[in-house]
Amino acid sequence: MKRTVGSLATLLLIAVLAPLATGAAGNPAGAATPYALSTLHFKVVVGPANNQACDIVGDVYVPTGASSTNRMPAVLTTNGFGGSKNDQATAAASLAARGYVVLSYSGLGFGGSSCKITLDDPDYDGKAASQLVSYLGGTGGIAYLDAAHTQAAPVLNVVTKDARDHAGVARSNDPRVGTFGGSYGGGFQFAVASIDARVDAIVPFITWNDLSYSLDPNNTAQTSGVSTSVPGAAKLMWALGFSVTGVAGDLQNQQVPPDLLPCPNFADFVCPALVLAGTTGYLQPGDIASLRHASVASYVAKVKVPTLLVQGERDTLFNLNEAVATYRALQAQGTEAKMIWQQGGHSGDSAPGEVNWTDPAQGYTSGRVLGWFERYLKGRSVSTGPEFAYFRNWIPYTGNAAPAYGTSSAFPVGTARTWRLSGANALVSGTTPSVAGSQSFLTTAAGLPTRLDEMDVFGSVLGPISSAVTDLPGTYAAWSSPTLTAPLRVAGSPKATLKVGAPTAALTQVLGAAGQLVLFVKVVDVAPDGTATMINGLEAPVRVPDVNQPFTVTLPAIVHQFAAGHQVRLVVAGGSINYRGGLVAAPVTISSGSAQTLSLPVVP
Repeated sequence: MKRTVGSLATLLLIAVLAPLATGAAGNPAGAATPYALSTLHFKVVVGPANNQACDIVGDVYVPTGASSTNRMPAVLTTNGFGGSKNDQATAAASLAARGYVVLSYSGLGFGGSSCKITLDDPDYDGKAASQLVSYLGGTGGIAYLDAAHTQAAPVLNVVTKDARDHAGVARSNDPRVGTFGGSYGGGFQFAVASIDARVDAIVPFITWNDLSYSLDPNNTAQTSGVSTSVPGAAKLMWALGFSVTGVAGDLQNQQVPPDLLPCPNFADFVCPALVLAGTTGYLQPGDIASLRHASVASYVAKVKVPTLLVQGERDTLFNLNEAVATYRALQAQGTEAKMIWQQGGHSGDSAPGEVNWTDPAQGYTSGRVLGWFERYLKGRSVSTGPEFAYFRNWIPYTGNAAPAYGTSSAFPVGTARTWRLSGANALVSGTTPSVAGSQSFLTTAAGLPTRLDEMDVFGSVLGPISSAVTDLPGTYAAWSSPTLTAPLRVAGSPKATLKVGAPTAALTQVLGAAGQLVLFVKVVDVAPDGTATMINGLEAPVRVPDVNQPFTVTLPAIVHQFAAGHQVRLVVAGGSINYRGGLVAAPVTISSGSAQTLSLPVVP
């Protein structure tokens, strides 16, 4: 569906959960609403020193029949970036109709709630959500009928209570509560679960593991998960999109004139960090530390409750590798976790039958969410689905998307198939020998792009922009496989091991990140007519730590079928329209050889 320029803010919401924003779940004409709905204001105190008061506006859905003698579990949910409590209306109504007390609120700095946008920092958004958990547990002095907090709302006493929290502590205000939401509404879940052991289950959709990777990815030199020891290449389009949406948030919250600099009501470090990264091409160490403080990568050890991770295959903001990093960290520490890769993400719509909040069972993902809550909030013996599931767009189906999902009892899936760089432009596999040869190109100066294909954010807004790979001659190198005689299906992260010759970068890299070589690596699908297409717009920025040494690139994961008659192509380019490349032009040569490889995880 084509979007208009006026819908830019919507792009930064949970696009994959678009059905949530269609209003309350419908009822047959004349049927009674199966819940009571009230809008309240919540007074919360946040900050490292617990000295900043904020007003949060939220909607409380109480199922018909819920009472102090007939208690029901609760779900806490909030919006994606730029949204409000209203975005969750359909999901909240549907859950309430199924016996869940739901509190849907506007996150700090959005949708009528006060205080700054702190990127779901545990010290702010985590603490705010924790106090909402206390409200659900029956604590008074939190909820009010007015924004001035002068008229106290009745204490809520209809939510199921737990005898002890997940740390084994008995508390009088411990509700049985799960959390739900996407993108920014996914990040808050990790934040609150990391500081509040009363949370019982979380379902984060299309969210981040490490914000420094999300906004400044480097797909090599990774030390843990997606976190790296070397900064990457700043995302220009997404950063600009956040700023535009944040300015709208300023106006929405009556901050007129808006903040200085073209930035919203963010925590103080964010705007200067984005501006400087756009200038230099990468985030500074202090800014990386601040972003990681607000990232699950830094505090995942504190998240101990069952976690259902849902990530989008069409997502250039928070790609699949972020969910993989979180999943592996949770599994390594023994936390119950399962993972779904659905089609819909920040960069493309969900497939039919993936999400349906009017009738969750009619959607694969929404059905899995409902099953998760039925198991961990209601304690019912229901299936929570396979350990790992991934959407395959080449499988025909009608109705529920379940038939299109590949499933596995473990992650990762697939068998590695490796190609070697050969001659001037070939990929060879098996026993075919690699022929000597090389390709040379020049990276662009001032971080300018080398291609004119789809822009991450604005490409979706401004209408259909060709996804054909159109790097300018002399700015890239490429190697292609033989024409495929049968479909080749991939599910996971491609990996490329490369060694480059870059004599000027070898000299300038001693200056640090500013002098290091920046490249952009992508796997491309080439049709019989020669048209080369990006796969879901995904590419891998690389700031090479040392051009004198080989390096491995872990590309964003894909789920894709290369059809018979097509070719697989590896492209290494010197620039990208979506990222800030290196500031100094550098000649690069890549020679063929058995150590220069591309590996794909191939599935049946």
